[in-house]
Amino acid sequence: MTKLPSLKNLSYLLALHQHQHFNRAAQACHVSQSTLSSGIQNLEEQLACQLIERDHKSFLFTAMGEEIVEQARTILTSAEELVNFSLSQGKQMEGPLRLGCIPTIAPFLLGALSKLIQRDYPKLQLHLCEDTTTNLMNQLRNGELDVVLLALPVDLQGNQAYVLGRDPFKLVVHKSQAAALKEPVNYGLLPDHSLFLLEREHCLSGHAVNACEMADSVKINPFTATSLHSLVQMADARQGATFLPQLAIDRGILNDTDLVALRPSGREASREIGLVYRATTTRRQTFRKLAEAIATLLPVPTLR
Repeated sequence: MTKLPSLKNLSYLLALHQHQHFNRAAQACHVSQSTLSSGIQNLEEQLACQLIERDHKSFLFTAMGEEIVEQARTILTSAEELVNFSLSQGKQMEGPLRLGCIPTIAPFLLGALSKLIQRDYPKLQLHLCEDTTTNLMNQLRNGELDVVLLALPVDLQGNQAYVLGRDPFKLVVHKSQAAALKEPVNYGLLPDHSLFLLEREHCLSGHAVNACEMADSVKINPFTATSLHSLVQMADARQGATFLPQLAIDRGILNDTDLVALRPSGREASREIGLVYRATTTRRQTFRKLAEAIATLLPVPTLR
C-alpha cells in the first residue's frame, strides 16, 4: 500500500505558501523553523518531486509545488470537515460552523441570526467573520470558512450557493428634498454629483446602480464611503442621496435622521442574498437548514 503524506506536513506547506517566509510560517504552525523545513523536505521525498527551489536567501515554489498546494488545501479542508462531521456525529445544526458575511449585510442580520440560532439550534456554535466579498471567497477556498453570506451575482469559483431571497434597494434623500421627487424616482431630477456610493471594494454600489438601471454616471459623487452608516450621514447632512438596502432600513439605519426612503426607477431594483459553500462539503444538510433560517430574516424570502 502506498504510504500517504502526513496531514501535518501538508499543513506546513500551506503555511509556507501563505506567509512566504519560513520563520513566519513556523510561528503560525507553532513549531520551530527546522521542524517545518524538515516536514516539507520529507514531503518532497515522499512525493518524489521538488516543491520549492531554494538558495541561501530566498525560495520559490515550483510549478509542481503550486499544484500540490492546491491539492493539499482540498485534502486538509476535507479532513477538517470529516472531523467536524464526526464530532457532531453526523447530526444537523450541531458543532462549530464558521460563517463569513459582507459588511453591507452583517450589521443588519447577524445579530438576529445569532439569537435565532441560540433559540432554535443551541448546539450549533456560530463563529462569525465580516469582510469583503473577495476576501471571504478566498477564505472559503482556503478552508478558513465553511459558508459565506453575500450578495449575488458573484463568481462562485466552482462553489455552490443557496439563493435565500431578495433585498430591495431604496433611494434615500433628505425629507426637504423628497417633496420634489416622485416615485419611482426620475434620476434626471437629481443634481449632478449628488449620489453617494460605497468604495469599490463593496459590491453593493455596483449591484444598486445596475439594479436601478442608472446609466448617467455624472450623477455620482467622486467621494466614496466605507460603510452604509457613512452614506446615511452624508445624505442626512443634505449633501445628496444614496442607495440603501431594505434590510438596513428595516433594522433602523434611518432612525433619528431626517431621511426618507423612496422607490427608485428600474425594474425590481434589488439584490439577491446567497449562502455560498464548497461543492465538496459533507455538511450540505446543515447548510440547507442554515439557509432556511437566514431566509426568514430577509425582506423578501425566496429560498431556492
